[in-house]
Amino acid sequence: MTTNKGIADFENKIRTGVDALTISRAFLDHLFYMQGCTLMNASMNDLYMALSYTVRDRMLTSWNKEVKEIIQASTSENYKIVSYLSAEFLPGPHLANNLVCLGIMEEARKAMKNLAIDIDDILGQEEEPGLGNGGLGRLASCFMDSLATLNIPAFGYGIRYEFGIFDQEIDNGWQIEMTDKWLKFGNPWEMPKPEFSQQVFLGGYTESYADAEGKYCVKWNPNRVVKGVPYDTPIIGFGNKHFNTLRLWKAEAIESFDFNDFNIGDYYAAVDEKVSSETITKVLYPNDETDAGKQLRLIQQYFFVSCSLKDMIRQHFFINNELENFHKHYTIQLNDTHPSIAVAEFMRLLLDDYHKSWDEAWNITIKTFAYTNHTLLPEALEKWRIDIFSNLLPRHLEIIFEINSRFLVEVDKKFPNDGQRKTRMSIIDETGPRYIRMANLACIGSKKINGVAELHSELLKNHVLTDFYELWPDKFKNVTNGVTPRRWVAVSNQNLTRLISKKIGKDWVQNFSTEINKLEKYAKNKDFQTAWQKVKLDNKKILAKWIKKNTGIKVNTEALFDIQVKRIHEYKRQHLNVLHIISLYSKLKENPNLKIPPRVFLFGGKAAPGYFIAKRIIKLINSVGQVVNNDREINDMLKVVYLPNFNVQTGHITYPAADLSEQISLAGKEASGTGNMKFTMNGALTIGTLDGANVEIREEVGEENFFLFGLKVEEVLAQKKYGYKPWEYYESNQDLKKAINQISSGFYSGGDTEIFKPLVDNLLRWDDYMVLADFESYVKCQEKVSKAYLDQENWTRMAILNVARSGKFSSDRSIADYAEKIWEI
Repeated sequence: MTTNKGIADFENKIRTGVDALTISRAFLDHLFYMQGCTLMNASMNDLYMALSYTVRDRMLTSWNKEVKEIIQASTSENYKIVSYLSAEFLPGPHLANNLVCLGIMEEARKAMKNLAIDIDDILGQEEEPGLGNGGLGRLASCFMDSLATLNIPAFGYGIRYEFGIFDQEIDNGWQIEMTDKWLKFGNPWEMPKPEFSQQVFLGGYTESYADAEGKYCVKWNPNRVVKGVPYDTPIIGFGNKHFNTLRLWKAEAIESFDFNDFNIGDYYAAVDEKVSSETITKVLYPNDETDAGKQLRLIQQYFFVSCSLKDMIRQHFFINNELENFHKHYTIQLNDTHPSIAVAEFMRLLLDDYHKSWDEAWNITIKTFAYTNHTLLPEALEKWRIDIFSNLLPRHLEIIFEINSRFLVEVDKKFPNDGQRKTRMSIIDETGPRYIRMANLACIGSKKINGVAELHSELLKNHVLTDFYELWPDKFKNVTNGVTPRRWVAVSNQNLTRLISKKIGKDWVQNFSTEINKLEKYAKNKDFQTAWQKVKLDNKKILAKWIKKNTGIKVNTEALFDIQVKRIHEYKRQHLNVLHIISLYSKLKENPNLKIPPRVFLFGGKAAPGYFIAKRIIKLINSVGQVVNNDREINDMLKVVYLPNFNVQTGHITYPAADLSEQISLAGKEASGTGNMKFTMNGALTIGTLDGANVEIREEVGEENFFLFGLKVEEVLAQKKYGYKPWEYYESNQDLKKAINQISSGFYSGGDTEIFKPLVDNLLRWDDYMVLADFESYVKCQEKVSKAYLDQENWTRMAILNVARSGKFSSDRSIADYAEKIWEI
């Protein structure tokens, strides 16, 4: 006789069991009851949704237990939650990562095989959430992974963009932007929490008054109110069943339908509030060339910050009834300047909603926030015009004026009679049209300020934020970025994962920083080298198959795979890479017997839709490829391929296949970089400048295992100071001159001499990122690369050492540093 307990145990096992048979039963249940179909008529998306729900079931038990434990722990004086505010999150596909972190990838593979389904086909079905533009969003997601893996309670707060970063198509060599409809088939990982919705005020005016005790108060009378609805996604730690929450906010109207307008026939007016409210979270980074675009970006930033702060306070009041100790239980990390309006919004909440005095509110604020700066480019330090800001956030402008006034008094005390310093440090830029400097607000309102690589942090102290460093030297810290080895090795490079685990065990996946160096002793082992080379070749074959399918280009998998994948920007210098390709192609034409290994040059990345020169660089890469790839005389010695729509999913097959990692930005321009770390973890050698985290990668892997070229930061600054003349480099280097002349002549553009003229003119007249100055050094370094690759035994040894010595670049180490240096957890 079956008891109720027996039935309950069976149902519970269906939800939580991790053997192949139970997984297959649960999968079929979800296929039938959630998707409304069977194996006979299921689409690939049905299969993906059913397996995702099956995996999610196995996550929710631990996730709900985690939430309960956090609530219980919050009664303790010692608990602290990290709130990570970021305008971008690029989590990548969830299914494979969750299977790996739960430790059930192989059982799930067996379960699907038992049903005659290839799990890799299901994994390929997932739509990637394009909620970020590149490194910033990917870093935020790596940090969420590591926070969970290290058992640190955390919430990631951001925006649930309906349409993310655009899908990129390449048409006749040009980038074409297509709408990223990542939600078109549904998202099985997110759970809406409408009961935790928040209201956000915009516009209107303020009025001051005295309360019953004669205290000065301010009331904000907005002319618009928007609702923020949270959507939660569980973020799993590896091997420990610890979960954190990614909470993304969607904008909705308070009232989405006006029945009166509808009844009188004004159907557009009936839904106007719904349309205008939902526009806030429609698109990642709206074009801000117009005032309307600028307003929308500011609204986006304020919207998610306001919702998030109110949500933290709600959770705090669940256990604590006082805000004076808020900073003891919450630390708020500002991921770059986008969320820095949080400083003013938190002050507004404390002053106006909770009636704290200014000194009380400021004391709580400056003990709560920490600010990560991610850039050395002045244009990336956000500023808002006063008129736009005051129209949207009148109360915040008053608060910022007051913060600034009190701050400048402090500056004057430390540096009396230094008017220029006060002008530079003021939150208000009054050197022309008045702007609010958001980076200055973040610096003033935060307890700690950190850069993201040792070089970057020094440049912040000595150049970008010098005045703030001289005022508050103890505020400044360095936390070098890192990437998660779960996503970027265990998930994306399963061939290498199995090989490493066979030699040093499986602990390295969870404890990469301390365990991966055990691999070093096998660097000279001939059998291990042979196995390593096979893994690399197999990974190249996977990428080659993808290239053939998506571009029609057939590549030689025995060739050196030379890869540069990152956002397309002049400072990242993809055009330096192209100039080398043109030069090498010319040399091969002159001497077909040139002793070099065959090379496949691979590029990938997106240019901002309005970035004219960057889009020309994409066209140049494809135009050069069109000529080189169709030249039978060079007999496949060179291929040039542009990987369309590069994203996390494409990265899964790109980083493992790389032999050479191109990290060639001008010294002093890249804050850190994280692609460099992904390549290193996957056994690619780096050719790079002393920029960003390249400096530390070279220190860790060994100078002899890194191909260094280019000007140093001091040399760059000296040339800029005394007048850099790119034309002189053009005239003095015949290879460079020939390459540029070929571009100008239309050789790579079907005789069109105008198409690349803006790019060439820019290089010869200004060359802001000193491409021509570094060309000769880069070409000579590439010659060393070619020579080194011909010695496969030594190249493999260097590749193994790169992986074995990459432990520092795990995001687990980064988060441990934040916990110690910044958050005091």
